[in-house]
Amino acid sequence: MDTKLDAKTRIVESARTCLLADGFAALSTRKVADGAGVPLSQIHYHFGGKQGVVLALLAHENRTLVTRQREMYAASESLSTRYDQACDFLEDDLASGYVRVLQEMVAAGWSDPEVAAQVVGLVGVWLGVLEQVAREAEERFGRLGPFTAADVATLVGLSFLGGEAMILLGDDGFAARTRTALRAVGTLIRAAEARVG
Repeated sequence: MDTKLDAKTRIVESARTCLLADGFAALSTRKVADGAGVPLSQIHYHFGGKQGVVLALLAHENRTLVTRQREMYAASESLSTRYDQACDFLEDDLASGYVRVLQEMVAAGWSDPEVAAQVVGLVGVWLGVLEQVAREAEERFGRLGPFTAADVATLVGLSFLGGEAMILLGDDGFAARTRTALRAVGTLIRAAEARVG
């Protein structure tokens, strides 16, 4: 752990490492403090406890990745190319541990209303980004069948979220099926792009 970083940053980084290794249920604030090279009291001082440090970690990860998505979707490439990039990002996010952090927080939110509220808010930000993209598609391709832009954003966003959960379960067959299905949406977008020229 880099001792030049401030204590809060070191705690968040240590929490990330511990969460990926042990999961939320087994996450120990003492282990996080040891990994950060700070006294246990620093976790309580800066974050109020285990929940606070994990929520800070999730918020930090989410800010970084939402910024990346917004920049990617604001690019001038075709919508299908940008969607394919989003599928590539899924692989990056799995490798980095972000998906595991998010899914651990989803599970923790089932029994903790404060965690649930933060997770819902963060997922809502992602869905907002996707809704802007769906509106762009609607303007370019016309009506999206019976779906509003918000409907499409919800279906695509929750497909990724559910797909991520299934991939993390480790079944190779289901993971491949999930990746294939998510990428097939890009094929639909390319077909729409070909129709409108």
